[in-house]
Amino acid sequence: MVSEIREIGVTAGKANDFSEWYTQVVMKAELADYSAAKGFMILRPYGYAIWERIQKLLDRELKKLGHQNIYFPVLIPESLLAKEADHFAGFTPQVFWVTSAGDTTLGERLATRPTSEAIAYASFSKWVKSWRDLPLLLNCWNSVLRAEIKGTKPFIRTSEFLWQEGHTAHEKEADAEEEVYRILELYRSLIEKILAVPVYVGYKSEKEKFVGAEYTTTLEALMPDGRALQMGTSHNLGQNFSKPFEIRFLGQDNKEHFAWQTSWGVSWRLIGALIMTHGDDKGLVLPPRIAPIHCVIVPIYYNVKDREEVRSECERIQQSLKKRKVRTHLDDRDHYTPGWKFHNWELKGVPLRIEIGPRDIKAGEIVMVRRDQGKKVHVRNDLVETAVINSLREMQENLYESAQASLRDRTTYAQEYSELMSYIQKDFGFVKAAWCGDESCEERVKDETGADIRLIPLTREEARTTCVVCRKESKHVAYFAKAY
Repeated sequence: MVSEIREIGVTAGKANDFSEWYTQVVMKAELADYSAAKGFMILRPYGYAIWERIQKLLDRELKKLGHQNIYFPVLIPESLLAKEADHFAGFTPQVFWVTSAGDTTLGERLATRPTSEAIAYASFSKWVKSWRDLPLLLNCWNSVLRAEIKGTKPFIRTSEFLWQEGHTAHEKEADAEEEVYRILELYRSLIEKILAVPVYVGYKSEKEKFVGAEYTTTLEALMPDGRALQMGTSHNLGQNFSKPFEIRFLGQDNKEHFAWQTSWGVSWRLIGALIMTHGDDKGLVLPPRIAPIHCVIVPIYYNVKDREEVRSECERIQQSLKKRKVRTHLDDRDHYTPGWKFHNWELKGVPLRIEIGPRDIKAGEIVMVRRDQGKKVHVRNDLVETAVINSLREMQENLYESAQASLRDRTTYAQEYSELMSYIQKDFGFVKAAWCGDESCEERVKDETGADIRLIPLTREEARTTCVVCRKESKHVAYFAKAY
């Protein structure tokens, strides 16, 4: 049995071989698997359960704000994509094309959806005729396809991924502006309060913004290997799409106007961030608010005589916790030993484990183990519900505080270009530096270090020096980092 536990467990250390550790956690925790099609990933039931939690929580909040769900086709005529040529040019190298139907060659190529702007806005132009039709607040839960054949990484970079993309149209410019920041704050709340992953929030540089947007806002997290991970974006599109797609309406002034638009999205990349941020050498560690299972109950007995008594007590505890809305699972499989179950549920990152055996029943207590601490705590039966709820709350808070401390410790300021290069080469994390705003300086950093500007903070920060690259007057403090 010991050899079996070793076989299913994670064998790579997070600190020593981060990439291999990550892949093993994804596979051995049964979150995902590789597909027969190169670059594509299978989302397994446990991984999908986490995605469903993200989807449920975010969908509820979007509907509170008035958004409705919609679905657009996965195939997009090439002529539609050409309407916003600059935007589409950014996706061209990644597009999968459909050129035939059976044995029949199509008269026009069809692109598999790299994103939905073109197919959505062609319809917006039909639906929006009057100011009374606005705002149009739509959201899609779908998948998109972008050819990532080399350097794939489950949840982080694959040729198809699940995501949520919102598309809105507004009567006034100020309304679109408000929508951008409303969604940005909603994303921040999801990522920090539910996933327990701290982020920096800011603007993308002109070079890095979404092609076709007036500006792009972004949420950037830092992974334990020192690389940044873009967690979500919210774009102000201005009228850059409404004009080529002719999304215009008769305003309250009886004049014709083009709509003001936004788009925004997050993907299953959030799950990748969860794994990297909170996992340890035993496997996954899930923050309670996103965990499909809060608490697993493992009965412990070694003969038929004790079996029914222990099972009955486990079921009683399970029902009492379910009444308190604790997502509880009773692992009563007889063909696995308790030790095997302990390792298996640790690998899957379930926040709490409760052990109940004959001795515990006699003592009127249970044994509780928190996944992130691993310490066994004896809890009286009359205090179990309170102890479980408090432990889940404390674990959620502790995971965020730990990740926040790591982010703070791995964010520094470089006043000299040599300092910037040194920090980046060591994969330190986020390096703040003064920047003049010139793209040539941005590109030099990218060419010489592999790092780019991840964000310019929403709240202006005062630069300590002139531009770290060219020594001209600085306009911004930029956050540099290598990224996934």
